[in-house]
Formats: sequence, structure tokens, C-alpha cells
Amino acid sequence: MKIFHNPRCSKSRETLNIILENNIKPDIQLYLDNPLSVDEIKIVLKKLNTTADNIVRKNEEIYKKLNLKKADEETLIKKIYEYPILLERPIVVEGKKAIIGRPPENVKILFSD
Repeated sequence: MKIFHNPRCSKSRETLNIILENNIKPDIQLYLDNPLSVDEIKIVLKKLNTTADNIVRKNEEIYKKLNLKKADEETLIKKIYEYPILLERPIVVEGKKAIIGRPPENVKILFSD
């Protein structure tokens, strides 16, 4: 199990705590310090079965500054790579599946497999 984690985010901390309370020792990637590559973002999107528009943080100042509201998929992926603060958090990956930890309890979906 891997968590793309921001320790300053309460939802990310709560999700990590749920994982740890279930005796799982995840690989913790501090994505602000160690950003996902474009290819990694595409893999995560496939595992989430979603689009970049659903994993971008639209309330971030940089989202507004870059005027990404009507950006296409490739542009959003590139901007998430360039500005990792745009990535929704946390994202947890387990095998071929992934979830967004909002709410944090979503992570429990990954425990049953």
C-alpha cells in the first residue's frame, strides 16, 4: 500500500492513521517533496478510474492563477506534475486500485481485497 501524503493536511493524517491502526505499514510518499511523474499521475488516474479534473485541487491559488478551469486532460496532468500542490490528497494505492481519502474512511475499501 502506498499513500501520497501531505502531513500538513488533516484528511491525509487521518487516512494515514486509519491505515496504521489496521496494522498496515504503507509506503509514504511526501508528494510535495517528491512529486509524481507524469507517467505516475496517469497510472494513479487509471487506478482511480477517473480524470485529472477529479484529482486537481480547484481552490488552490495556483489553479486560479493558471486559469485551469477549462484545461484539457493532458494540460491538467502536466500542471499537477509541475505544481504538486494541485494534487488532491491523500491518494492511497493498493495493487490495481486507488482511492482518494476524502473522507478518510474511504481507505477501508482497499482493506478487503
